[in-house]
Amino acid sequence: MSIEQGRVAVITGAASGIGRGLAEYAAGLGMRLVLSDVDGQRLQALCAELQALGAEAVACVTDVGDPAQVERLRDVAVERFGGVDLLFNNAGVMQTGHCWEITQEQWQRMLSVNLQGVINGIRSFVPLLLEQGRPAHVVNTASLAGLVSSPLMAPYNVTKQAVVALSETLHYELSLQQAQVSVSVLCPGPVASEIMASDQVAGAAGAQFNELLDTSIRQGMTPLELAELVFTAVREKRFWILPHKFFKPALERRMQSILEETNPLFQFVDEKGTEIEGEHDAA
Repeated sequence: MSIEQGRVAVITGAASGIGRGLAEYAAGLGMRLVLSDVDGQRLQALCAELQALGAEAVACVTDVGDPAQVERLRDVAVERFGGVDLLFNNAGVMQTGHCWEITQEQWQRMLSVNLQGVINGIRSFVPLLLEQGRPAHVVNTASLAGLVSSPLMAPYNVTKQAVVALSETLHYELSLQQAQVSVSVLCPGPVASEIMASDQVAGAAGAQFNELLDTSIRQGMTPLELAELVFTAVREKRFWILPHKFFKPALERRMQSILEETNPLFQFVDEKGTEIEGEHDAA
């Protein structure tokens, strides 16, 4: 029997990609699941698949950008299972293009789902987790983009770096209260998913970049492989979950640039160790 068996997990963005991998893995551990997504058809199909395998799972269609809908998601979890042990604020979308070409509506969509969705999850669920008086855990899905910036991904960079900052702040605040609730921030690189289908693409440069990024993502780590790493980190109560290590030289250069107050240089190393370098202003 796993230590997770019978515990309750709430997963947003569960119908595909990372969220689906987390749901399938959690079901295999015997967890009881409350699954949410805006895609009701795919969400119901996943829920039915897991139920057919013997899992206790309930679907709750949710727009995480709407506080009232996230509160309803919490209420569904409490009404169905009596509480929550593990919250995955995972829902996310993509937007590419030059930051000056991206429309106000596209910016707002990214802020609503990628950032406000996590804020809503924290505001709705953390008081419940604290009131329960038992160990619980929150996992916020950010990205490598939460630690290093890339061109043509401004809204994604902005929202994911905000999620990292929010998660770190939440970690400090819960630690100060000596709470039994712990936090992790998940910063993966390419994970096989259809997230690029959510990209509304702004400008010709965005369209070209979209194709390259989509190929990289689809060839990435499988969601189930990622889920195994995530659950291991949760058991160990690790804050940083960094499944891909190839980005660390770029992160180190960024930190060095900040400490030395030099102009940033876009220079990234992919999973094959290939360096990608871009233009930058003279220091």
